[in-house]
Amino acid sequence: MRLLGWRNRILGSARFQRHAAENPLLRPIARRRAGALFDLVAGFTYSQVLLCTVESGCVQRLGEGPADADELARLAGLSPDATLRLLRAAAAIGIVEHVAGDWWMLGRHGAALHGNAGALAMIRHHTLLYADLADPLALLRADRARPTALSHFWSYAGRAAEADPQRAGAYSQLMSASQAPVAQEVLAAYDLSRHASLLDVGGGQGTFLEAVGAAHPALRLGLFDLPEVTARLEAGRVAVHPGSFFEDALPRGYDCISLVRILHDHDDGPALEILRNIRAALEPGGTLLIAEPMADTPGAEAMGDAYFGFYLWAMGQGRPRTAKEIRSMLRDAGFVRSRRIAARQPIITSLMVAVA
Repeated sequence: MRLLGWRNRILGSARFQRHAAENPLLRPIARRRAGALFDLVAGFTYSQVLLCTVESGCVQRLGEGPADADELARLAGLSPDATLRLLRAAAAIGIVEHVAGDWWMLGRHGAALHGNAGALAMIRHHTLLYADLADPLALLRADRARPTALSHFWSYAGRAAEADPQRAGAYSQLMSASQAPVAQEVLAAYDLSRHASLLDVGGGQGTFLEAVGAAHPALRLGLFDLPEVTARLEAGRVAVHPGSFFEDALPRGYDCISLVRILHDHDDGPALEILRNIRAALEPGGTLLIAEPMADTPGAEAMGDAYFGFYLWAMGQGRPRTAKEIRSMLRDAGFVRSRRIAARQPIITSLMVAVA
């Protein structure tokens, strides 16, 4: 604690900051830290520039090839001056890039974003989060006692009695669009061929199981979700089981059950209820595979407690958990052992395997 206090006094000293800026050896470090601090201050503006480039159609159009400013202005419904202001702002954060004259194309971040349907869906979805964070201190002071844009959007999730077909459909579409990269990370990190069958609990439109089925044709697949969600699924290779993981027993006969981005959406009591329901459905030796962002993940710390901490607070339920906290809940639910599995991209998901 003393060491941290000394560090903070040094870094907060105007004299030290001037010295670091003037010293040729310390100047690069000082610039990086100043830039990182400014990014914290300006981050919301960056996110709004990103939203504008997506909602205006500029990212999608430039994904087809270069375009001039006049065409982008017509597409976005903006004046030439407003379009130029947007394009220059987007170029400054790597979304677009100025080529020559009035011509523009995607930048390094825009090129990666254009092919990522899940990221595009989340950017559009974030308009709800931005509305809830207009006064973040008021949001915290309300202590989840008032409705929010996100709590309305997610109000169907969990218990069938609260389900609404329209909101269930919107939720399922969002989850489906954003699950493809999660499925890739899971398949790269864990060998599902060791199992004979897999039940995906809260599986939505079956995007995760579709990827699993393509990688493991011999695996018997099942999906469990609310009737309002499963009613939207077409009959096929996947056995569909409608129900609520709070109110109904899970189907038995699967030697592996997956929870993909479900646990952190619920507070501790309901989350433990889900885990106990899963444990009851597994024979001894059966496996639970948990895939979701986890707090305190090296290299993805901000994603855990900063992003998901506030997102789930605005949603009205759930919280990011560390791997240690999840392992403790698994023991309380009756699982005999668990282990964390390294993922290639922990910013997308972390993995935990538990044995019944």
